[in-house]
Amino acid sequence: MRKWMMAGVLVAMLAIGTLWLGGREEPVSAAPLRGREEPVSAAPLRVLLIPADGGTESGTLADYQPIFDAVARDTGVRFDLKVAQSYGGVVEAMCNNAADIAFVGPVTYLQASARGCAELLAVAMKSGRSVYYAGLFVRPDSAIHTIAELRGKRIAFGDINSTSAFVFPVTMLMEAGIDPTHDLAAIRMTGTHASSLSALVAGEVDAAALSFDSYDKAVRADMAGVRDLRVIARSDAIPYPPLIANTRLAPEQRERLRTAFQAVRHSPGISAEMIRGYGGAQVDGYVGSVPTGHFAPAAHKMAMISTALKSEMLRMAARR
Repeated sequence: MRKWMMAGVLVAMLAIGTLWLGGREEPVSAAPLRGREEPVSAAPLRVLLIPADGGTESGTLADYQPIFDAVARDTGVRFDLKVAQSYGGVVEAMCNNAADIAFVGPVTYLQASARGCAELLAVAMKSGRSVYYAGLFVRPDSAIHTIAELRGKRIAFGDINSTSAFVFPVTMLMEAGIDPTHDLAAIRMTGTHASSLSALVAGEVDAAALSFDSYDKAVRADMAGVRDLRVIARSDAIPYPPLIANTRLAPEQRERLRTAFQAVRHSPGISAEMIRGYGGAQVDGYVGSVPTGHFAPAAHKMAMISTALKSEMLRMAARR
């Protein structure tokens, strides 16, 4: 299993490496502000986004392209946006200098931060808060109404490093007295929220774990069979997925970008409906700092799930 997991990481890194050819010296110098006499650096900043839209380029890029375009107009900095194949791949890209900026889940941010290769750049706010929620969903005709009734059932989770499609839902089961490795009939690791929804609608699993933002996006897209799904449990508030910056970027570059993201809602050509966040949900804007301890709930849930538990869940999923 260890060899298999290491091989997976190497494959992810090779895939990301093909997105951007060439390396960078550290630190990356700041690109000049628009209006200065110096020419803008030819090299765009490399932006990597977690696959929040089923792993496809189109949906995730559509959510974030307008914001990055506005920041580019305001600063003269150019961006090259790509969608990663996995959450873990984003961490490796940040820590191996294959990405300059990333949109990640809170757990993914904590993983990169712990390795010293990323810091908070900006995080979305809505109605004065920067949180979102995960849920456990079942089909409308299901006899399941509580977490306790998931014992002996089949459950779909997303990426193993996803906060809302894995970490928080798994801890919800554990807090309800359900051992995911002994009390479930089967585990599906689908990789994405959208794939978990598809598995649930198709009857391949009895329940699916995903974020409400991802569910709402599927409803807006009129995904077949999704609108009538039932929620049997809602998670505690989860710190909102942030934009993070590679610590190899020069400090003045990071601060300039942070300021630009905070001002993006006032940028010319940006309307309120163009300011989007996770799952394409409309947000009020972005801030460049959060209170101390903001990400502590995610760190606490992450600590509840041991490496051994994750490995066993992956083994169970591989048996299907």
